[in-house]
Amino acid sequence: MPSAAARCNRGGSISTEPRINDRIRVPEVRLVGPSGEQVGIVPLAKALELAQEYDLDLVEVAATARPPVCKLMDYGKFKYESAMKAREARKNQAHTVIKEMKLRPKIDPHDYDTKKGHVVRFLKQGDKVKITIMFRGREQSRPELGFRLLQRLASDVEELGFIESNPKQDGRNMIMVLGPHKKKTEAMAEAREAAAIRKAERQGRPAEDDEAAADEAPEAEAPQELAESPKAADEAAEEVLDAPAGDETPEAGISEAPEAAAS
Repeated sequence: MPSAAARCNRGGSISTEPRINDRIRVPEVRLVGPSGEQVGIVPLAKALELAQEYDLDLVEVAATARPPVCKLMDYGKFKYESAMKAREARKNQAHTVIKEMKLRPKIDPHDYDTKKGHVVRFLKQGDKVKITIMFRGREQSRPELGFRLLQRLASDVEELGFIESNPKQDGRNMIMVLGPHKKKTEAMAEAREAAAIRKAERQGRPAEDDEAAADEAPEAEAPQELAESPKAADEAAEEVLDAPAGDETPEAGISEAPEAAAS
C-alpha cells in the first residue's frame, strides 16, 4: 500500500504553461481578438473556429476569470518575445556582490599596491569590498597599526568608494567595508560601452592597414621600373663592346703596360 506522500507526488509537477486550443476545457470563453478588440462571450467551439480562420492559436490568458479570458495570438511568437524580454531583464539586473580583501598590519609596499589595485577594480565594477586586517601573535596588542592601514587604504580609493562600515575589531581581525560611489547598473553599462568601442576598433583596424599599404605601394614601384627595362641594359653593354681601342678605360691601359715592356 503506497504511503500518503507517494500518493500526493504521483501526479508530478504542475505545468505553468497556459492552456491553448484543444486543451481548454470550458463551455464558453470571453474572447479577445488578435488586435486586442473585445469580441465578447462566445462558445468554445466558435472561438476555436475563429482561431482556425485567422490561422492563430486560442490562448487562455486569465484562467481564474468567469468565464476564462482567451485571446487569439501566435503562441510561438508570443513565447519567443517573452523569453527575449526575460533575457533582457536578467541582463540589466544588478546583483550587489561583497568582495573581500585580506591584509596584514606589516604588509610590504609592493603587496599593498597589488591589494589596492584589486580594491580599485572591485569598486569600479560597482561591488562592495570588505577589508580584513589579520593580526597574529603580538600584533594583537597594536590594533592602531591596522586602523591606520585601513584609513590609508580608504583615503587612497576615496575617488571610487566611501567607508560604509567604520573599522571595528572582531576577535583577531579588524574589519571595514567600502561602498562604491558608482551603482552596479552604471558600471555594467560603462563596461558594455567600453567593450563595444574595443570591438569597433578591432573591426576598423584591418581597413586602416589596407589604406597604409596602398599609400606605400607607389614607393615600392620605383625599383620595379629599373628591373622592367632589360633592353636598356643590353644596349649599354653593346656600346661598351663596340667602342674603339682608343676609348679604353684607364684601368685597361694600366693592365697592358707590363706586356709592352717585356716586348
